[in-house]
Amino acid sequence: MPDLLLELFCEEIPARMQRKAAEDLKKLVTDALVERGLVYEGARAYVTPRRLALQVVGLPARQPDVREEKKGPRVGAPESAVQGFLKSAGLVSLDEAKVVTDPKKGEFYVAVIERPGRDTPEVVAEIVPDVIRSFPWPKSMRWGKASAEPGALRWVRPLHSILCTFGPETEMPDVVRFEVGGIASSDVTFGHRFMAPGLILVRRYDDYVTSLEQAKVVLDLDRRKDIILNEARNLAFAQGLELVEDEGLLEEVAGLVEWPVVLMGSFDEDFLAVPPEVIRATIRANQKCFVLRDGKTGKLANRFILVSNVEAKDGGAAIVAGNGRVVRARLSDAKFFWETDKRTRLEDRLPKLDSIVFHEKLGTQGERVARLAALARELAPIVGADADKAERAARLAKADLVSEMVGEFPELQGLMGRYYATEQGEDAAVAAAVEDHYKPQGPSDRVPDAPVSIAVALADKLDTLVGFWSIDEKPTGSKDPYALRRAALGVIRLVLENGVRLKLVQFLDDLVVVGRLTSSYELPAGTPKVSTLEDLLAFFADRLKVYLRDKGARHDLIDAVFALEGQDDLVLIVRRVEALGRFLDTEDGRNLLAGYKRAANILRIEEKKDGRSYGGAPDLALIARAGQIEEKGLAVALDAARRDASAAVAREDFEGAMRALAALRPAVDAFFDKVTVNAEDPALRENRLKLLNAIREATREVADFSRIEG
Repeated sequence: MPDLLLELFCEEIPARMQRKAAEDLKKLVTDALVERGLVYEGARAYVTPRRLALQVVGLPARQPDVREEKKGPRVGAPESAVQGFLKSAGLVSLDEAKVVTDPKKGEFYVAVIERPGRDTPEVVAEIVPDVIRSFPWPKSMRWGKASAEPGALRWVRPLHSILCTFGPETEMPDVVRFEVGGIASSDVTFGHRFMAPGLILVRRYDDYVTSLEQAKVVLDLDRRKDIILNEARNLAFAQGLELVEDEGLLEEVAGLVEWPVVLMGSFDEDFLAVPPEVIRATIRANQKCFVLRDGKTGKLANRFILVSNVEAKDGGAAIVAGNGRVVRARLSDAKFFWETDKRTRLEDRLPKLDSIVFHEKLGTQGERVARLAALARELAPIVGADADKAERAARLAKADLVSEMVGEFPELQGLMGRYYATEQGEDAAVAAAVEDHYKPQGPSDRVPDAPVSIAVALADKLDTLVGFWSIDEKPTGSKDPYALRRAALGVIRLVLENGVRLKLVQFLDDLVVVGRLTSSYELPAGTPKVSTLEDLLAFFADRLKVYLRDKGARHDLIDAVFALEGQDDLVLIVRRVEALGRFLDTEDGRNLLAGYKRAANILRIEEKKDGRSYGGAPDLALIARAGQIEEKGLAVALDAARRDASAAVAREDFEGAMRALAALRPAVDAFFDKVTVNAEDPALRENRLKLLNAIREATREVADFSRIEG
């Protein structure tokens, strides 16, 4: 079957846009083909800095013919209905329709619409221009004289040529003819900008890839990445070093070159006195180069890996020398920042934070630091941290924001604070907390486990959440400009992964309702106060559900536990969910759930019919007079189960609470097997419905079983 080859050749596509653009091209073209009845065997997209390409394999030579029957109005229907039918079916008169008889519906008109399929090249010539004109680039431009005209073509960078061929492997493919923005499609492309810029005549995919390779272009982005990574590792190994791998940088560099040539440069050893993260950030940000380290010591080496786009006649010596000069200049700046910053103690930088606005309604960074210090001190005993150290770390945590180094490399905030804190002789726990208070910043980020770090990290995230909730700046839909979902998840991970027993309702109540925890923690004057915790706690609950679902917990069990009142100890919530899950995996658990569902269904029906609920304790004397052993047995079992489950929950023994509920199973089974709930005696019926309600209430000692599926 024939194949389609498409290439869009242009000026350099930004590396950050390339992979997504290749995926978009594949999806847009193949979706359009399928919509038009052209099903294919396979498709793959490619991208280099100067071209987007698509190969679609196994397309039919033409669309299938289409025969469709369109049902119309009944015979004798109003003229308006008839005319509407004729128009929608493309008929001139009812003579072109046929009459079909239905035994139930009578006679009605049917239009038989037959559309012959078109040749695939004709369809492709219709699809590709539409795709090009509507391509979803994050940013695009117009160019040349045509840019002044209405509806001028837009592309990420000036588009120069379009290659589009279609045909089987055994024959000479045809050019799919169309024009977009004055650019006519052809079977021509171009090689490497500098090493082989000449015209290349292309017939099919295999010929296309081979010709590009000969013209110094590696079409596949992932293959370019493999070439860079393997050659960089080999160069490092030859010098007795290891490559410090960086997937993000590798992706970016592979998007900057069509013909990767990997080289090694060096810089003065004196620069190694600068923190290694600074060296890496400098070389990465300014020159898109990789750093190397000593495999034995783990320390950085005074070498770097660069990737060129050309094979130079001198073996790359001039390229290495040029990059080396720039790297040395940038490292000189970094060393100057490092030496300059060390001369000023972190606490002496704090006054500058008073001039930096955190948020117009939440005050300055200086005011925020005061809140963090007070909050960290309050949290310290809860997490087992030294209160003075926690407060000290919180006061210093944001000081590096006004340092020269963080001004140049914002991604080093926190890390540089730790270095500066260590340099000025701060306690190791304080210095670590200055760096770690931003963590965790995502689901895979490390969670601090040192008590002082936990206290300051919790303070930072809780203050953020309380502050933005107080001014009604909450996440909406996909928008979360202040990363509040990440902050809430950070609190959850800090608490759960460190076993912190933090009562959220108790702790957040004063913060949210009155804006203060103690006299030393207070939101800015005039900040609106939220009158209830419900919304913020619901937000935490939602984030906890996401966290637990990612860990494999059932969503219905999470809902069942959260439905109980007073569930604000995250550690206990998780333990209860885990115990409930294990219980329901047993035969006793499954059968008790079935018994609960049966009792709840009967209650729901009878309460709706009677217009009342059946709360309150069942009358034991009435049960005794009824004389049914199974009924009395259930009453006794319920009393014992509820008492034992409640006691077990009070001592945080959730497995014991589940065992107490499991003891109900025989009594519940026997009751439903032998006892008629809807007895003729109204008093006896009411008492038995109260007994069913007691089953419902007993299970609520551990969870709301009505939320559990199954």
